[in-house]
Amino acid sequence: MGKLTVSNDMAVAKESKSKDIIEFDVSNVKSKPWGRRREDRFNEKFKNKQRNKTSSKYPIDKVKTNTKSKKEKKRRYEIPEEVLKKYSKGEEVNLKKVHTKIHRTKIEQRERNVKFATEFAAKTEVLLTEETGFLEADDGETTTQFTQGAIADSVDITSAAKQFELKLEFGPYRSRYTRNGRHLVIGGKKGHVAAFDWVTKKLHCEINVMESVHDVSFLHLETMFAVAQKDWVYFYDHQGIELHCVKRLNKVTRMEFLPYHFLLATCSDEGYLSWLDVSIGQLASQYNTNLGRLSIMTQNPWNACLCLGHAKGIVSMWSPNARDPLAKMLCHKAPITAVSVDPTGMYMSTAASNRELKIWDIRKLEGPLQEYKLVSAPSNLAFSQKKMLAVGHGNIVEVYRECCTSTAKRPYLRHRFNNPIGNFNFCPFEDVLGVATNRGFTSLLIPGSGEPNIDSLEVNPFQSKAQRREAEVKALLDKIQPELITLDPAVIAEVDVPTMRDKIEAKKNLLFLKAPKIEYNPRNKAKGKGGSVKMARNKKILQEQAIREFSKSTKDLLPNKPNEGKKKKQAYNVLDRFLPKKKS
Repeated sequence: MGKLTVSNDMAVAKESKSKDIIEFDVSNVKSKPWGRRREDRFNEKFKNKQRNKTSSKYPIDKVKTNTKSKKEKKRRYEIPEEVLKKYSKGEEVNLKKVHTKIHRTKIEQRERNVKFATEFAAKTEVLLTEETGFLEADDGETTTQFTQGAIADSVDITSAAKQFELKLEFGPYRSRYTRNGRHLVIGGKKGHVAAFDWVTKKLHCEINVMESVHDVSFLHLETMFAVAQKDWVYFYDHQGIELHCVKRLNKVTRMEFLPYHFLLATCSDEGYLSWLDVSIGQLASQYNTNLGRLSIMTQNPWNACLCLGHAKGIVSMWSPNARDPLAKMLCHKAPITAVSVDPTGMYMSTAASNRELKIWDIRKLEGPLQEYKLVSAPSNLAFSQKKMLAVGHGNIVEVYRECCTSTAKRPYLRHRFNNPIGNFNFCPFEDVLGVATNRGFTSLLIPGSGEPNIDSLEVNPFQSKAQRREAEVKALLDKIQPELITLDPAVIAEVDVPTMRDKIEAKKNLLFLKAPKIEYNPRNKAKGKGGSVKMARNKKILQEQAIREFSKSTKDLLPNKPNEGKKKKQAYNVLDRFLPKKKS
């Protein structure tokens, strides 16, 4: 093999075994300002010579380099099968039963799109860097032995600051968090109302309404909240200024806000169930349930239906579109004391006065999944984002972990208060349980209860004023109408078969009808001047008259229109003022 030496200061080119491929050794190039330029000129000469050769199989551009192989470059992320099953859309279509080639190709393309979407959704879990953590006990110990003081001492300073207690004097209190879990509003039975940022402990407003307060709830933003007072429902802003008073919502006991529909749902002491559209300030619907006093209410986030608990052991589900309940479940043989629905809309927990606690699959409306017998009758229930269940009875709060899929033998955590419990809620995206008691408010640390990964496009706890304005406008544009609230949201995407059948039958009846023939002999009636013109004009008049009569006769076969039964307004006559006036 020959060796080509350029100079001491330049690169050395060596011929390889394949003769057509040349390797350049640039190890001898000195670090001079002109050395690189000479090297580039030298390389360009050889490149041009190599391009001019007609017998060369491999161009000079494909010089061998010490790079990684293609397999190493295209190393893909191997998705675990468990994650793929989590995002799978079901079993694939059996193509053996598809006989036509066109339909087979369409189905194959659809299956490829579904597979790509499943893999793409599973890959997004790589970006979810945060993981949930739980308490683990040593041998011979249980997690219920850990107190709040021990947990606060073991965690970091930021998490320890989320465990605090407010001692107040106007209880019993009720509390509610915002959707992003950043702000908190509390209301005492003796009229004390306060809203604040519980993370930074910054107080927004604090007022005394001088009336009894039965429930509080934030609206679509933290700048507005509703208070169910003695007689009516009042709206306040974050500065404590009264914005509105709705007198049609009287003697309200519980409130729930539907964020995607902008509806404030309320149940009253007189048995009325109401939905108020806060975007336009009008009542969407209001029904008398005829089921007595309503004091137990929660919402199903999956389909936006309201779940009410009654004294006969029945849980009824309501929508603003129907005067009667969409479904009724006989859950217990004793009066129901508490109802709660999982944030994903999969599980529902109910408690009764006979100390029973049951977990239901709310999508199937069938028998209970799990049954528990407690020490005393629970008065409050709450699900967390990680399907932990908090049970409150008396002055004790117990938190159960994995109680929906399997039977929990003992509680995950337990905490005892000095006063009876008003209500409690899990804070979204935080391992915190906020408990309102007769003498204040307490924030408890529950490791592993919150969702660690935040979707900032859905709810953002760290949003600025500009982002809050944009989120409000976007939510109003994406507002869902109350007419779409049903027990099964998938029904909206299906075809209304009865209405479609009626329309098809009406069209079929019209197809078998034939227009009447026009019997007209123009020769006999064409007299005088312009006989052909009269003949064409008369024929056109008769045709239009026949079409008009035919359309009137077929109008009864079509489905009725919504405004058909309304009476037409009579035309105004100027002489009506001289008629004698009717006695009222």
